[in-house]
Amino acid sequence: MSPTAYDARATEYIATLGTMDAVHPVDRSVVDAWATAVTGPVLDAGCGPGHWTGHLSQRGLDVRGVDLAPRFISHARATHAGIRFDLGSIDELEVGDGALGGILSWFSTIHHESARIAVPLREFARTLRPGGRLLLGFFVGESIEAFDHAVTRAYRWPAAELGRRADAAGFDVVETHTRATLGARPVGALLCERRA
Repeated sequence: MSPTAYDARATEYIATLGTMDAVHPVDRSVVDAWATAVTGPVLDAGCGPGHWTGHLSQRGLDVRGVDLAPRFISHARATHAGIRFDLGSIDELEVGDGALGGILSWFSTIHHESARIAVPLREFARTLRPGGRLLLGFFVGESIEAFDHAVTRAYRWPAAELGRRADAAGFDVVETHTRATLGARPVGALLCERRA
């Protein structure tokens, strides 16, 4: 995914989706439940404008954000003082092996096609300690299929298939959540634990 695609629509994205007020209450409860069980440093991988990063920091987590889009990182730094935000790719995290207790990847892998989804999943597995927890948000579909996302091409996944990819990368899938809301695309979340 080119960072320029999100940079070009950053103002619109931030205004529409860039605060916790825009978050569906079910999604917030899923993330909060995951956060309660996480210990150690946390990465918001593909943090966008940083609203989830700020929320997790307010909950007391030692969290930082990383994103490819410079305008998102600039906004996040200006809006959430005292939290570290880095420009970078979830495909090549500048994080040591086993350094993290948790990773929030909230719809940050949606632009990875089937042949490339293993790249960020392996990075998440590399950087999480054994027992560390990954929460992966995604669009749900009956098959792996591309669709025209507002910014650039994205992909829907059957939850079971995405779970198999996570398993292959070194994770146990602990919970699967899906949500269908009238007038919106079905979404899901996989709660995964890094195997020893």
